[in-house]
Amino acid sequence: MLRIFLLIIVLFGLIYNNAEAASLEAGKPMPDFSIKTLEGKYITAATSKNRILIINLWATWCEPCRKEMPAIDAFYKKYHEQGVDVIAVSVDEPSDFDKVKQFSSAFAFPVALQKDSDLQNLGRIWRVPVTFIIDQNGILRRNGWKGDPLIDENILEKNVAPLLVPQ
Repeated sequence: MLRIFLLIIVLFGLIYNNAEAASLEAGKPMPDFSIKTLEGKYITAATSKNRILIINLWATWCEPCRKEMPAIDAFYKKYHEQGVDVIAVSVDEPSDFDKVKQFSSAFAFPVALQKDSDLQNLGRIWRVPVTFIIDQNGILRRNGWKGDPLIDENILEKNVAPLLVPQ
């Protein structure tokens, strides 16, 4: 009985999430969003214009999230000067602010809390990690809800490096 109940919850989550995030389609403009970093800086579609933006949703309690963060950081350090930005949005509870701050201090990219962000156009966040890639023109190039949720340097190279404009 418990298995059936859990299956119903998962299926409802998938249907509900797909309905909310129906406007997310790779190759189409990214819906509006607003993210306030832990340092108080706002990241929006407008502030990201002419830069590639990787939005990674994660949590301190999520082991796969913690494992992919070093690869995201390495990619960010390698390509930031060429126009790649990363924002890691933690879905942790606001009471876990110190944990988020401590864990993320090892990385060069900015971090935000979901509670300080307007990501409603991404749909209900029902799993982590999930990563979105937006090109310099505001076009969604990777919809994190589709395909494998994990990110590594090879996936980033394949999805982001071709978007870079030669200097």
